[in-house]
Amino acid sequence: MNTLRTEARDASPPVGQDIDEFYAIHVHGLTLQLYAYTGDLAAAQDLVQEAFCRALPRWHRIRTYDDPAAWVRRVAWNLATSRWRRARAATDFLRRQREEHVAGPGPDRVALAAALAKLPPNQRKAVVLHHLADLTVTEIASQLGAAEGTVRVWLHRGRAALAAELTDAREDNHG
Repeated sequence: MNTLRTEARDASPPVGQDIDEFYAIHVHGLTLQLYAYTGDLAAAQDLVQEAFCRALPRWHRIRTYDDPAAWVRRVAWNLATSRWRRARAATDFLRRQREEHVAGPGPDRVALAAALAKLPPNQRKAVVLHHLADLTVTEIASQLGAAEGTVRVWLHRGRAALAAELTDAREDNHG
């Protein structure tokens, strides 16, 4: 059995199976196929060249296949698909990295931020955690390490101060 393999390996390739001749016969047709698939002639040429380069060190085995061109064609198509996937992933990545321009805050948001900034820190934390983070009084007390009654006082005083500040700001803008 080993002698048959050795003889088959050492046998000269059939006519048309010399790598140079094989390349000359198939490079043009394969390039046209990949060009139609990719829409880019330079990319198609690169892919076909890469497929033939990968076939070269394996040629002693590939030339014995029923259709060696099918092997080279499959490699070229797989390379094209891989290139397309990498390009798509890169495009998706760049799209996510693109700086997005967002309109600046409206006058109400600016007024609210200014009013919150004037509150003492504990009142500000309580108001933000309750109204923006939707935490309960119990959760706020646990997070801030304060008694629930204290959190209720901070919320009451913070809301009163915000209401007064925002009413004054509104009257200043409309008055």
